[in-house]
Amino acid sequence: MHWTPGEAEVAAEAAFERLWGAWQALDPAGLAAFMADYGREWWVVGGWAIDAFTGQHRPHDDIDVVIWRRDLPRLREMVGDRHHVWSAGSGMIRPVTDQWPEPHPEAGQVWLRDHATAPWFLDCLLSEDRDGLWVSRRDPDHVAPLEDVTWVADDGIRYMRAEVVLQHKARLSRTKDAADLAVAWPLLGPAEQDWLREAVRRERADHPWLEQMG
Repeated sequence: MHWTPGEAEVAAEAAFERLWGAWQALDPAGLAAFMADYGREWWVVGGWAIDAFTGQHRPHDDIDVVIWRRDLPRLREMVGDRHHVWSAGSGMIRPVTDQWPEPHPEAGQVWLRDHATAPWFLDCLLSEDRDGLWVSRRDPDHVAPLEDVTWVADDGIRYMRAEVVLQHKARLSRTKDAADLAVAWPLLGPAEQDWLREAVRRERADHPWLEQMG
């Protein structure tokens, strides 16, 4: 299933850029180069993770990388004065600086850009952990070692497992999310399909994806 942005999605993107600024996101290879000196765990989620799993590619507006929230000081140290880091979430952004070293209280991620008139190039989600274990944003009872919910592709990048990515996408259920489901679903194993089907059913008993899942 090939996905291209519809009129509503293009309009939403234009409105976003007018309010918050343009994006010129890295691709996975650019991200790997940027994170080369980070020295801590990081992994890619979202549409790029589906691409890595399926071997197919669709257009992407950005790239979503995840780090542990506890490692944000290390990211700031790596970035130094080269880029500006802003905490983002709930319709608010605030710079992460020595004055405000912590993300604002509603922030679940940080955005990076070079300066005020430059495009954003990285959306970095901040993942909570529980005694060193990964905790799902969608289901706080889903706690697992990071190795159980991610995998390392041939490009050397760690990606979130496709069924977990799709669980997150089910709540949004955008056109591109349905397209990602269509290409990834046939490639999932029976156990992964069963897990995702139940996760989507818990999200919404009449979710439109359930018919496609059988």
